[in-house]
Amino acid sequence: MWRLSEQNQSWVSEFILLGFSSDPISNRILFVAFLVLYLSSILGNGLIVTLICLDSHLHTPMYFFLCILAILDVGYVTTTMPQMLVHLLAHSQTISFACCWLQMYAFGALALTECIIFVVMAYDRYVAICYPLRYTVILSWGMCTRLAAGTCVCGFFFSLIHTFLTMRLPYCGPNIVNHYFCEGPTVRSLACMDTHLIEMVDLITSVFVNVTPSCLILASYIRIVQAILKIKSTRSRCKAFSTCASHLTVATFFYVPAIYIYLRPNSSYSPERDKQFALFYNVFTALLNPVVYSLRNNDIKGAFFKVMGRGRGTC
Repeated sequence: MWRLSEQNQSWVSEFILLGFSSDPISNRILFVAFLVLYLSSILGNGLIVTLICLDSHLHTPMYFFLCILAILDVGYVTTTMPQMLVHLLAHSQTISFACCWLQMYAFGALALTECIIFVVMAYDRYVAICYPLRYTVILSWGMCTRLAAGTCVCGFFFSLIHTFLTMRLPYCGPNIVNHYFCEGPTVRSLACMDTHLIEMVDLITSVFVNVTPSCLILASYIRIVQAILKIKSTRSRCKAFSTCASHLTVATFFYVPAIYIYLRPNSSYSPERDKQFALFYNVFTALLNPVVYSLRNNDIKGAFFKVMGRGRGTC
């Protein structure tokens, strides 16, 4: 499908997403696998949010930010997975220009917000371990609310810049996107003009929202480790390491593939490999987060058994 611009130039009005396979049998197998992953991530993150809301003992800054992370994960994976599941079974794999624009913006906004919320969570752990007596004063509920709002504003603002610059490019054919969703760099490679300037803007934005947060998290954990090593109680030291290890694990699995995708040179572009990396930081991290936090966190497990026991008591 094509539409005519005012300059008599043909423009793409829809894109075709290739996905992972063109074989119907393989697509059915992938559909079952991805459906299980999607439902598991939704249920896992939904359970985290529910437990934090129901258990008053979890109404602390740490779990407030964890709740926001779980909500972001639900939205983050929902921007891509339902459409991919439909395309695995449908004969048509097209997506309109407007829907592609919307998907790119929503995906980018949630991903960028998640990048920044990891920094906020690292700051929370830094204050809790390095300044335990001033923890509730520094991270008051007013401060937590402002930090959460600030991360959302930054994420949605920078995503708007990225999406606007990408979708304003002339797309006059071909319209086949070798991906399972409208990812910025992949769609941009189809533009009928030099995208060097936009790639430079994208690189600067990626450095700001990927490299800078990574460095801030690393700096925070250097101070955190120094503070933990000064703790005399072995039990307290292990508990501090445990809460930090959960956050550091999920942040690492998110940042590493994201930095590779958005900071790699254009000469190393590989559609098949990039799809696998995108699948990892889009789908598997959303599933990994509740698993890591629930298995390594006694407070979450205690809240789960408390809620389950309350539910059985009312039946």
